[in-house]
Amino acid sequence: MKPGASALRSSAARLTLWYLLILILGVGTLLGAVYWATERTLLVEVDRVVEAEHQALSENFDDGGVERLIMVLKRRSDDWGRLGAVYLLADAVGVRLAGNLSAWPQNVRHRDEWLEFELDAHEGGVPTPHAVRARVFALGEYQLLIGNDMSERQRLMARLRSAALWGSGLTTLLVALVGWWYSRRVAWRVRAVAEACETIISGDLSRRLPRNGSGDEFDQLTMTVNHMLDRVEHQTTVLRTTFGSAAHDLRTPLQRIRARLDSLLPGDDAAGSAALAATPLHEAVSDLDRIQRTLSTLLQIANAESGVAQQLQPLDLVQLAQELIELYAPVARTRHITLEAAGGAAVEITGNRQLLAQLLVNLLENALKYSPDGGRVVLRATRQGGHAVLEVSDQGRGIPAALRDAALLPFRRLESEPQVPGSGLGLSLVAAVVRLHGGRLQLHDNAPGLIVRCEFPAAAS
Repeated sequence: MKPGASALRSSAARLTLWYLLILILGVGTLLGAVYWATERTLLVEVDRVVEAEHQALSENFDDGGVERLIMVLKRRSDDWGRLGAVYLLADAVGVRLAGNLSAWPQNVRHRDEWLEFELDAHEGGVPTPHAVRARVFALGEYQLLIGNDMSERQRLMARLRSAALWGSGLTTLLVALVGWWYSRRVAWRVRAVAEACETIISGDLSRRLPRNGSGDEFDQLTMTVNHMLDRVEHQTTVLRTTFGSAAHDLRTPLQRIRARLDSLLPGDDAAGSAALAATPLHEAVSDLDRIQRTLSTLLQIANAESGVAQQLQPLDLVQLAQELIELYAPVARTRHITLEAAGGAAVEITGNRQLLAQLLVNLLENALKYSPDGGRVVLRATRQGGHAVLEVSDQGRGIPAALRDAALLPFRRLESEPQVPGSGLGLSLVAAVVRLHGGRLQLHDNAPGLIVRCEFPAAAS
C-alpha cells in the first residue's frame, strides 16, 4: 500500500480533511456573503445618487422648462471630473440638447430599468475606459440620461475579491499545516501505544503504555489502561505461581505412585506381562501416564500463552521438519503410512525451537493417529511472500468446517472418535505456539483428511 493511502486511513487524517473542507466551505461562504453584500451596497448607493439627481433635475424642469434644465446641465458639465456624474438630455428623436455626453451611448447592456456601458475618458491625454451605470427618465417629450462612474467601485470590488482569495488560500494552507502536524502527532502516539501493546501481547506484562505528561485524553486513557495492566500482571503472576507450584507438587507424588506401580509389574516375562495387560494395575499405570502427559501439555500451553518460554533464535523450518520426519519414520512404517517432507529451499524464521518442535510433534502425532493404514502424511515448509508456511496434511476423517474453531480449544475432541486416545490438547498447544510467534493457524479440508496450515512472519532474506 502506498504511504499516502495508508496515511489517509488514519482517523486523525480523515478528521483533519473533514475540518479542512468544512473550514473552506465556511470561509468561502462568509467571504462570498461579504462580497455580495458590499457589491449590493455600492449599487444601492449609486442608484440612490441617480434617483436624487433625477428628483432635483425634475424640479428644475417643472419650474423653468427645458431652457432652465439645459442651463443647469451646462453648469454641471464638469461633474464628471469631480463626481463621475454623467448627463445627457435629448429630444424625442434622440438629438443631443445638453449634458457632458457627446452622443447617445453605444453597446448598452440593459439590467432591468438600468443601463450599463463604457465610455472613454481622457486621463493625462490617454483615453481610459470607464464603466457607467445609468438610467433614462422621461421628462415630457424629452429623454434625460443620468448615470454614475462605476470604475472606482469596480476596482474596490476587485481588491476585495483578491483579498478574499488570498485570505481563503492562506487560511486553508495554515489549517492544512496545523492539521498535518496534529495528524502526525496523533499517529505517532497511536503508533507508540500499538508498539507497546504488541510487546505486552508477546508476553512482556511489565511493559506500560507511554505518556507524554500533557494530561490530555490520550494520557487519561493511558493511565487507565496501565492501571488495568498492573492488575492483570499481578493476577497473572499469582496464577502463574499458583499453577507452577501446583504442577510441581503434583508431579512428585505422581512419579512416586508410578514408581510404586512399576515395582508391582512383572519383569521381562512376556507371558506374565500379557496376562497383566488387562488388569486394573496396568490400567492405573496407563491413567497415570495420561495424567502426566496432560499436565506437561498444560504447562507448555500456559508457558506459550504467557510468553515466558519465548527464547527466539533464527531457525530453518525445512531442516526442523526433516529431523522430525526421520524421528517418526519408524512409527509410520509399522502402519505402512507414507511420511514425506515437501519443499525445497530453506525457510528461515525467528522463533523458539523447542516450542516449534513440539508443534510439529503434535501435528505429526495427530496425523499418524487419525490416518488409516497405508495412508499418506505430508509435511510441507515453504515461503510465500513475507510468510513462512508450514502445512501438515493427512488422509484421515478430517474435521467438519463447523467444528474447526472449537477443535482449537482445550479438551475439545470429536464425538465421532471417542475410542481414539488423547486429551484434546494437541491443537490447543499448536494454536498457542502459533499465536506466540505472531502467526496464524488455519484448518482446511484435504478431501479426505485435514490440512493444518501455520503461517509465521518470515525472517528477512
